[in-house]
Amino acid sequence: MNYITGIQATGSALNAEKIRLDIVAQNIANAHTTRDLDGTAYKRKVVSFESVLGTERGTSGGVRVSSVQSDETPGELIYSPQHPHADANGMVRMPNVKIAVEMVDMLSASRAYEANLAVVRNARQMAAKALAIGR
Repeated sequence: MNYITGIQATGSALNAEKIRLDIVAQNIANAHTTRDLDGTAYKRKVVSFESVLGTERGTSGGVRVSSVQSDETPGELIYSPQHPHADANGMVRMPNVKIAVEMVDMLSASRAYEANLAVVRNARQMAAKALAIGR
């Protein structure tokens, strides 16, 4: 049994979940950013995954980040005439980041990361036990 290809596939999933966690952290950090580089309110980023098939014998499949896109849903308009980015009516466009949604996404990514670590840990233990049989 070849454990390496399974561990490589799990490694790709670990990398993808790490990127997802980084994007969630970026979203949370910019939850109150009313002006981004383009001059508009920060837009929430969303990570999309895609599966990768092993094409040759001995190569692993896995998962990778296919894209990181901006969520184009408009943010909430709030009345805050003293805000430096308020329009003539005193309205400010806030980012479309909802902390509760980001926390759920972070928890989901964290649990997926932990599950993939458990797979690597179990594969290592099985390989060690297989080596111990021959002694």
